[in-house]
Amino acid sequence: MRFGVFLLAARFPGQSDGEVLSATVEAAVAAERAGFDDVWLAEHHFMSYGICPSAISLAAYVLGRTERIAVGTAVSVLSTAHPVALAEQTALLDQVSGGRFRLGVGRGGPWVDLEVFGTGLARYESGFAESLDLLLAGLTRSRLSAAGPTFAFREVPMVPRPRTRPSPPVVVACTSAATAALAADRRLPMLLGLHIGDDGRNAMLAEYAARSGGAPADHVAAAMAYVADTRAEARRTLRAELPRWLRPGLAGYVPVDDRPHRSRDPDEYAELLCRIHPVGTPEDCVQTMAVTVERTGIRHLILMVEGAGSPERTRENIARLGAEVLPRLRTGVRDR
Repeated sequence: MRFGVFLLAARFPGQSDGEVLSATVEAAVAAERAGFDDVWLAEHHFMSYGICPSAISLAAYVLGRTERIAVGTAVSVLSTAHPVALAEQTALLDQVSGGRFRLGVGRGGPWVDLEVFGTGLARYESGFAESLDLLLAGLTRSRLSAAGPTFAFREVPMVPRPRTRPSPPVVVACTSAATAALAADRRLPMLLGLHIGDDGRNAMLAEYAARSGGAPADHVAAAMAYVADTRAEARRTLRAELPRWLRPGLAGYVPVDDRPHRSRDPDEYAELLCRIHPVGTPEDCVQTMAVTVERTGIRHLILMVEGAGSPERTRENIARLGAEVLPRLRTGVRDR
């Protein structure tokens, strides 16, 4: 089993950007201290849902502040980044961190980011596979050229080469059957998001298995996690705090074109997260995660821990998960 912390750099009302980013870094340091295996950093643009615009940049800083824990992106958005530049940055961090960097990539969405960065809607709708293949080639080849519909350039040497061979770890965020098939074709593990429970995860795993012929993969699942002395207290806290973040945060998703877009209801979404994820007493959290492992076979969980709305509560949550949940879960899953 592997357990990570998933940090969105979520800005709750009343918090400054500096406070949020400092708290995110301190949460990552606290995760190492609490015994987590890895920490994953989200990337968003032009919204308070998450105020880190470059997950790989923040990962570099966190790698410098830590000694043992692996650090990953969840995710770097390929639709607004150049895949060769991302390959170079990945190789750099893989080298200087001694192999502690993990790259998560995703398609992103049809958001205004595509307009601002000039990559256009085509990069989102039809260019993801080309971008992903070029990224993977940049991580595994010493020389690289391209002659695709989006990227075309003469052969160049890839410098530096990664320390980890054949490549640093790469995972793909999957929210659709099409992206699951794309990941399966390349035998890349999936990163499954917060919005689905075990049934949704199993549906995605079935898509992947059918496409890959049952090839094994170390898939990763994200989950909301919050520990309190009672289940009622944990759920009461998140029901009160999550909508304060979700309401302005989800409103930041602005389509690049005139397609209709309906934001999730913040209160309903908070209720869903409380219902399907490990929220409650330490025993509740142990049981919920153990059931997920048993039902899905996924043995790498990354926990979104910022839901209670303050840096102090986030660090306390990380400490309690590390002390009261992870040891019991590691032992319990191993003994099953």
